[in-house]
Order: sequence, then C-alpha cells, then structure tokens
Amino acid sequence: MFFLASKVFWLLAQPLSVVFLLMLGAVVALLRGKKRLALVALFLGVLVHGTVSFTNLGYLVMQPLEDRFAVPSPPPETVDAIIMLGGATLERPSSARQIAELNDAGDRLTTTLWLAQTYPSAKIFISGGSGALTDEGEAEATTAERFFLAFGIARERLVLEGASRNTDENVANTKGLLGDSGDGNIVLVTSAFHMPRSVGIFEKAGLSVIPWPTDYRTPGPQWFGFDIANPVQNVNVSTVAIKEWVGLLIYYWTGKTSALFPAP
Repeated sequence: MFFLASKVFWLLAQPLSVVFLLMLGAVVALLRGKKRLALVALFLGVLVHGTVSFTNLGYLVMQPLEDRFAVPSPPPETVDAIIMLGGATLERPSSARQIAELNDAGDRLTTTLWLAQTYPSAKIFISGGSGALTDEGEAEATTAERFFLAFGIARERLVLEGASRNTDENVANTKGLLGDSGDGNIVLVTSAFHMPRSVGIFEKAGLSVIPWPTDYRTPGPQWFGFDIANPVQNVNVSTVAIKEWVGLLIYYWTGKTSALFPAP
C-alpha cells in the first residue's frame, strides 16, 4: 500500500506534473470565465517550469544530499560484504535485449565492480526488483548479475535480491540475506544523493554500514542563477533532488528512519 501510494503521489507532485496541472487549471478557469484565476495558474505554471528548467535550482537542492557522506578515506582494509542498491539500469531494454543498459545512476554498478575487484573475498549483495507500477520485465538484480558475470565476477560471490520495489524493501529484504556477512564490514553503494536516506534506514534496521557514495551530479558549491545550457538535464536533476527530500521527510514521519537528515 505504501509503495502504491508513494508512486501515485509522486506522479502528481513531480515538477512537470505540477506544471501540467497548473496549465490544465488555467484552461478550466478560462472556460468558466474566471480570467484572474486563469492568469494566476498560468503565471505559476510558467514560474515553476522556468525555475526547474532554466536555473541551477536542482543542483543547489541536491548539493547538501551529496555532501552528507564522503567516500571513506582511508578505505577499509577488509570488506566482508558489498551491498548495491538498485536503480542503475533501464528495465525494458535490458530485459528485452538481455543486456545491462545503464541509466544516469550507472556508477552504482561500475563502483561496485571496482570494489568487488579490490576486495575479492567480499560477497556482493544486489538489491533491486522493479520500481514500476506494472511488470515491465526482469528484476534489476537479474540485470546486474548479467553485468557482473560479463566482467568476470564469480557467480558464487553474488547474492541476488530481486523482490524489493523501494529503499525500505531493499533494506528489509537484504538484511535477511546477509547471514554471517552481517557481522563484518559492510560497504553500501548507492548514489550520493540517495545515501542519507539509505543509511538512515539501515541504521533503523540495526545494521552498521560503510557508505560508499557514487554517481555525483553536482559540481560543488555555487550561487543561484540562470543555467540555459541543458534545460532537460536541469529538470531531471531538480526532479530527483526534490523527490529525495520528500522521501527523507516521509520516511522520517513514518518511522522508517530515526533522523530527518541522517549524518555520519
């Protein structure tokens, strides 16, 4: 129920949906003769669209998320388990073509591969099912398995968890698979913006992890300003950042994390 509710909520609350609903509201208000209301809705729609498309707002919102945790320095001498959270592949082409097609978060896979080669005795736990409302293909854990096998990682090192649909289920399902590995050094790999919420859920579940953030999208500290180089990318970064902050709020309110903004 939580999964379905979160999907429906974000379908309506993401920036482009807000713009569409405001434009739709403006048309309805105009047809009903409420010109002032239509102008207000139109103005708000243009404001939201212009802000997320042609400014660096998304990067400013994402920056604190990415800066919350750093790659461990020095790195641990030994690692018993590496947990990679799903969200790094394109489900439909990967399933249809039996490949591992990476998306913007593909660094989760490449970083985990590097860690697997650096710590050859560590078990690799791949947690990821399908985050879609409808079944669009194989679980991401299966896609990721294909990726790691292609790069020479032994099958017996891989532990697949392909039932989870969100981060909360990632943690709950992976915890039950860790076994003896749960008593050693556990490295957690996910996107830097996603690390605070992920660490908070693992801590709530009683698991201590070593965060290894990857997939950085922000260039560093900056001031608010116009950014017209790539409006589509700006919309994407804004959407991801806003969704993550909303996720932090909801997970804290529902008791899935013990802190609003988990820290090291």
